[in-house]
Amino acid sequence: MASRALLHRLLALAFCLFSSLAAPVHADDTLSFRDPDDGAIDLSDYLLNHKGVFPVPIIITEPAVGYGGGAMLLYFRESFAEAAAEGMHESGRIKPPTISGLGGFGTQNGSWLGAAFHFQPIDGDRYRYLGAIGKTSLNLDYYGALSQARSYTLDGDFLLQQFLFRLGDSDWFVGPRYAYFSSDVGFDNEKATELGNIDSSRRVGLAGLVIDYDSRDNIFFPKHGSYMEVELQMARDWLGSSSAFESYNARAFTWLPLSKAWTLGLRIAGKTINGDYPFYAQPFVDLRGIEKGRFQDQNAVETEAELRWDVTPRWSLLAFGGVGKAYGQWHDFSDAQTVYGYGTGFRYLIAKKLGMAVGLDLGWGPDGEHAFYIQVGSAWK
Repeated sequence: MASRALLHRLLALAFCLFSSLAAPVHADDTLSFRDPDDGAIDLSDYLLNHKGVFPVPIIITEPAVGYGGGAMLLYFRESFAEAAAEGMHESGRIKPPTISGLGGFGTQNGSWLGAAFHFQPIDGDRYRYLGAIGKTSLNLDYYGALSQARSYTLDGDFLLQQFLFRLGDSDWFVGPRYAYFSSDVGFDNEKATELGNIDSSRRVGLAGLVIDYDSRDNIFFPKHGSYMEVELQMARDWLGSSSAFESYNARAFTWLPLSKAWTLGLRIAGKTINGDYPFYAQPFVDLRGIEKGRFQDQNAVETEAELRWDVTPRWSLLAFGGVGKAYGQWHDFSDAQTVYGYGTGFRYLIAKKLGMAVGLDLGWGPDGEHAFYIQVGSAWK
């Protein structure tokens, strides 16, 4: 669903603050916004020792909804350092802190989203709970069989519940996920006639299994390791859905150190949906430089490579390129357009002890499309 994809982007910004940790500092260390080693601006001490309310700005540059922004208020029950020490005591493993968030964003085309979430590691990070609830109104374009933009509005309320548990002492997590979306949809002047008669009001209740693997050395800006996620989901009336369908998604990233200064990243992803699904839930090609939803069909596949050069210990330059296809309902695989996205970017290591970098990516797509993205860490989340 388009709304769930945007929700994931919103939550990913918050996840970047707690999903991984480097060595903690002591709570009584002198707070400084400068690194004592090189004198550069560095937020490590503040982020490691902060607890309570923490405001995070949200900047939207996605072509599908236009420029916009907002904010999220995060509440840390304990600091990174305290959570890490507690995790080492409970299980010998560094764990992220318990965190809650409330916020939202709006964009220039009138789209908006408001959400609240709670994340909690349990038993030394052996279990992870995530819950979210919110409301959204999105003004989007559907291209469909004609490859022609038809504007529509998607209003809805959503709920997400997920509980993962670690398999032994491994890097694997597995567990159930439930997502609910109650929507009202309507096209503007020009209808997508290839869809036939669509239900203006629809409920989607999806339940299924999530499998995660994570061996990255750092979740913010990895130099080596891999990440994989598989989602196996179904919608049924007894789950609160208006119709029955199945959704299967898989994605994998890996980072390969070529030398001390050079790192190669590789990404592959595939998505498919079957049954009586709403048109807005169709998978789409997701590459930097390409408008989300521009290439959308029953199936979507994409792969992307990224080469990073650490020019200095603080500054990195990167180049990326990818290719994808959407096919199945409107076009066969061989007939579907092969689309490309490519670009360049930079990162600045803003929190050395956490390995957190911030920066900007510039992406180009077909027919001269282009976009820029403000990034916290890796673009792959």
